[in-house]
Amino acid sequence: MTRLIEPVRTAPATGRPGRRVGARIAWIFVLLTALAVVAYSAVPYFTASLRELAGDEVGLAPTYAEASVFVQGALYVHIVGGATALVAGALQFWRGLRERAPRVHRWIGRVYLVGVAIGGVAGLVIAPSSPAGYVGFFGFGALAVLWLVTGWRAYRAIRRRDVPSHQAWMIRNYALTYAGVTLRLWLPLLLLAPLLLGQPWEFDSAFANAYAAVPFLCWLPNLVVAEWLIRRRGLPSYRLPVTRG
Repeated sequence: MTRLIEPVRTAPATGRPGRRVGARIAWIFVLLTALAVVAYSAVPYFTASLRELAGDEVGLAPTYAEASVFVQGALYVHIVGGATALVAGALQFWRGLRERAPRVHRWIGRVYLVGVAIGGVAGLVIAPSSPAGYVGFFGFGALAVLWLVTGWRAYRAIRRRDVPSHQAWMIRNYALTYAGVTLRLWLPLLLLAPLLLGQPWEFDSAFANAYAAVPFLCWLPNLVVAEWLIRRRGLPSYRLPVTRG
């Protein structure tokens, strides 16, 4: 019998001091970049109306300034849910918090999953209006669906008290949440790509090409890294394919 996906367990990597320091540095980087994106990309939407922000070319304001009230409301809900999940999710990977204040860890986890739920549903509503067209619709739409599914799997696992599976699904889920950061890391790199390749550069065309790539690029590599981390920690992972007689 052939199964396309089968969970497997791998041996956890040994906890060398150098690896622990590297993990701490990586966590600090994730937390700081999450806070930076919330401060510079989410907060401005609550400082003025979409029409005013559109005049200043702030983020997605020009795209949604003329949208229906329903879609505009979904945009704000998506921003709130995504910003909450970005910060709360980063805190969930703080080992000291998990070990010293498990009750706080659990409550932050609940807040995180609520942020994922409302952010994911709202993301499905605004995906058809993406400035990246069909690529944005399918890329961001798939992201929203996977965000919701992995969040649900993480919740179901902890309800069964299956902590290893919960941890694995939370890593996958936060990798998707972190797309809010990696999108903003990829954009400037893609904007500069024509210059690095020696091609003519014009901002509008360069931005259009860059934004046509990020709907998938902002989250697919994240999932690859997440699966690598899951295997490295000896948590239930997946492999493709598995063949059995």
